[in-house]
Amino acid sequence: MFADITLESVTFKSNWKKERSLASSGCQTSELVVEEVACQSVKYKSVKTQTEDDSDKFSGFADDNSGHLAEFLRRVEPAMHKQLEMNVKSHAFDDYEVTWDEGSSTMSSIHKLTNAAHDGQFQITGLSWNSTGAVIAASYGRFDHEDWCTHKTSLCTWNLERRNLDENKPDTVLEVSSCLMCTAFHPSNPALIAGGTYNGVVIVWDLSREDDMVLTSSGIGDDSHREPVSKVIWVPDTSSLKKNKYLLVSVSSDGKMLVWKMDRKTKQIELHDGFVLMNMNLPTQLRKSRTMRGDKEVGVTCISYNNENKDSFIIGSEPGAVFKCSMSANGEQPAGNIISSIQLKSPVTFTYAHHYGPVYSAEFSPFHRNAFLTSSMDQTLRLYSMLQKQPIMTLEPGEGVIYSTKWSFSRPALFAATTDTGLLLLYDLTQNQPVPVYKLEAGGLMGNNARAPVLTCQFNQHQNNLIATGDAMGCIQVFRISDSLKTPLSRDLEILGELVDITTES
Repeated sequence: MFADITLESVTFKSNWKKERSLASSGCQTSELVVEEVACQSVKYKSVKTQTEDDSDKFSGFADDNSGHLAEFLRRVEPAMHKQLEMNVKSHAFDDYEVTWDEGSSTMSSIHKLTNAAHDGQFQITGLSWNSTGAVIAASYGRFDHEDWCTHKTSLCTWNLERRNLDENKPDTVLEVSSCLMCTAFHPSNPALIAGGTYNGVVIVWDLSREDDMVLTSSGIGDDSHREPVSKVIWVPDTSSLKKNKYLLVSVSSDGKMLVWKMDRKTKQIELHDGFVLMNMNLPTQLRKSRTMRGDKEVGVTCISYNNENKDSFIIGSEPGAVFKCSMSANGEQPAGNIISSIQLKSPVTFTYAHHYGPVYSAEFSPFHRNAFLTSSMDQTLRLYSMLQKQPIMTLEPGEGVIYSTKWSFSRPALFAATTDTGLLLLYDLTQNQPVPVYKLEAGGLMGNNARAPVLTCQFNQHQNNLIATGDAMGCIQVFRISDSLKTPLSRDLEILGELVDITTES
């Protein structure tokens, strides 16, 4: 029915394909005109000068063998000796520091430091100067988490005395697997630095190492924090006979205040002691509910130790309460809902008048044992005496939330504060009016031309003409303080004492 048939091929010529044609063309600019002109002029003039020849004039030392000089020295020696002894015992110049730098009457920004790799994604959560005052460290993270932290952040350091300082590239970058919420250099070892993470881990780094700089870590477990670490601070180990022995204290949103001790041989931190802030410690008006357990943990936001009595410290809390505490306190213990290898207890010995929002900063004065500052979300800055409940002074700058406050290490009457509007405020208690003597724009410019909030500040303890700030865009500014502001005045300590003592007596 069907059969294979092979037919001859059929070809046809394309109608659309035309023969290609090629053509060459060229053009030439007009002839270039080149002209060379040279000019040379040399003129020499020699001038000489010569001083007068004084070789014929007589010069020499007086020769006195009369004994009058020796007699004069013997006569005045007892009076000179008596005066020198009086000078040794005098305290007239105790606070005076000779400065050979050129005087300056203004505040100025001398460094703007950033980690360009973060590209403004993270905030400066903490600042710390090392024990030489040459290196500044910044912890990068975020305060606005809504869930578990998965960010990859870092701890960065800059040596401001390096000739080839790159302000956009840190000298050291230590990567961290979550947001780093705080940092603190060791008081005497410039290579040791501690930090606390959002996930509750306390880490100590050794910057002198060449490879892995992580010296030790608390890890995650029953003997560590379960929520973000708010602050870390090094305090002298009063139980040790050695001078340079320190304990590391960390506080957290989980209410724990943990005291870590570093083993001399293994270089590992071990839990040495611990405290916990509980709902029962709060003033009645700050307790959320009467049905809430008394041993329910309350978040701790900040901590500061007394400069003269290292057993005494103050803490600020998330509800706004401010407490005086003691390392030797043996207060109430939680009922058992907190698992720990050591018995945690309440350190609270006294409660001060509370803020109306979370306390972001609490700082003891380096010069007066009873004076301390606090700042809060309620937009106030307070000066307290440790001996009375009510604040001595309440300042309302009108610049939004006050995130940080610090005392100067060189002047008893000088302190700084940072604001939500991107300002660094400097206050001088010797002034008649409680207003800032300086308002500096320390926060970087954001897209809406507003300044980024300044979240932290830190005076340099060893170079008292420097103060650093860190903002919400990840930028650090280092300011040089004017000579008139950094130089101690004779009445600084007296004025601070009068503020505290007068209110204490009333």
